[in-house]
Amino acid sequence: MYQFNVDKSNSQYKGPFNTIVNESRVFAPKDTSIVKPNSDTPYSMVQMDLRAEPIVLCVPTVEKGRYYSIQLTDLYSFNYGYVGSRATGNGAGYYMIAGPDWKGDTPKEINKVFHPETQFSLAIYRTQLFNAAGMVNVEKIQAGYKVQPLSAPAPTPTASSPRH
Repeated sequence: MYQFNVDKSNSQYKGPFNTIVNESRVFAPKDTSIVKPNSDTPYSMVQMDLRAEPIVLCVPTVEKGRYYSIQLTDLYSFNYGYVGSRATGNGAGYYMIAGPDWKGDTPKEINKVFHPETQFSLAIYRTQLFNAAGMVNVEKIQAGYKVQPLSAPAPTPTASSPRH
């Protein structure tokens, strides 16, 4: 977490908390922040700080036949939830990540609420890449992934249906 989100001088720095970072490329051996990254699913990541309020992951429609997943992991490295083609389907949706101390009402737009045991959580997105020429399609899907605090006005999830 420190390398990803705090130490801007570190080669593994990704970006600030609660901000999605899209990696529109295939990972290689030089990428050491993940033990063994996939080479056929470009990554997007967001390190969530849930101390102030829940975070909402906004997911676009992803065409049928394309795998995508969002792995939700707490600070203990426990996978407490998944969003994606196998877990929730390929339709657009809103998924709220609420810290262990959060008390409040769930807006009706929210498809599902996840509760990690820790105040920080990592969401690791994987979007299937069919071939090298298809990276532009992955980038379109990644552009549709949005992350925002619960207090922000709800955006409209965007459709994304690029061809292979």
